[in-house]
Amino acid sequence: VEKVMPKDTFYFTILRNPVSLMESSFAYYKYSSSFYNVTSLEDFIQNTSKFYRSKEYDSAFAKNLLTHDLGFHHNAPDSPKQYKLLTNAVDTIFDLVLITEYFDESLVLLKDALCWTFDDVLSFPLNIRSNTSRKILSEETKERIKSWNQLDWQLYVHFNNSFWNRVEKFGRERMEKEVEELRKRREQLSEKCLDAQVEPNKLKDKAMVPYQPYLIRILGYNLKPGLSINDQILCHRLVLPEIPYTQLLWDKQIGNKTKT
Repeated sequence: VEKVMPKDTFYFTILRNPVSLMESSFAYYKYSSSFYNVTSLEDFIQNTSKFYRSKEYDSAFAKNLLTHDLGFHHNAPDSPKQYKLLTNAVDTIFDLVLITEYFDESLVLLKDALCWTFDDVLSFPLNIRSNTSRKILSEETKERIKSWNQLDWQLYVHFNNSFWNRVEKFGRERMEKEVEELRKRREQLSEKCLDAQVEPNKLKDKAMVPYQPYLIRILGYNLKPGLSINDQILCHRLVLPEIPYTQLLWDKQIGNKTKT
């Protein structure tokens, strides 16, 4: 990416708690090699030596997925030296590391860093699973997940701390006010755009159905009828799932190349 981007490019990323990430990953990637023959996440995490396929191409779905997504070796040895190398590298590469569990605060920091407006960071949550697709984990399982994903956990702890240090510099009171404003604007936009968040079989526009992995159900949105053309375009883009959105961008890029 650096080869084609200007030297002053602003790089940012986002980290999610490795415990909830693994619970989600198990549901989303149940057909991956390490999870395929497992009855439950508890079964996997208690028998990793039996189920984990470290040499398979998709093994990162079952261990240190954050580390893998950041471009590092997810099967690297667990050691204080490795943790330090990893966190230092991410610190060097990225100008800002956001935290999923504090998404609105993250958007405010991003807005501030890039001199954006509230309109630039308004969004609706996508890829939300139905409640029947979620699994409540025991405390023992959570601790086992932390231990199994220790590279991810050390990353998360480090950047969760640095995130709140950045919030302190930004100002706690200022942050509270801006988060409140962001949520108010999101609610206003929701009232304008959204009819309801529904199961995939209840979506009126089948092109808006999110990818449905294995047996879980990913919810989608029905838009309100009677929107103006401009509102229709805006609202549609805000709730369009990632696969058709990527196709939309791809078609636009190919179209531009064809024209030139």
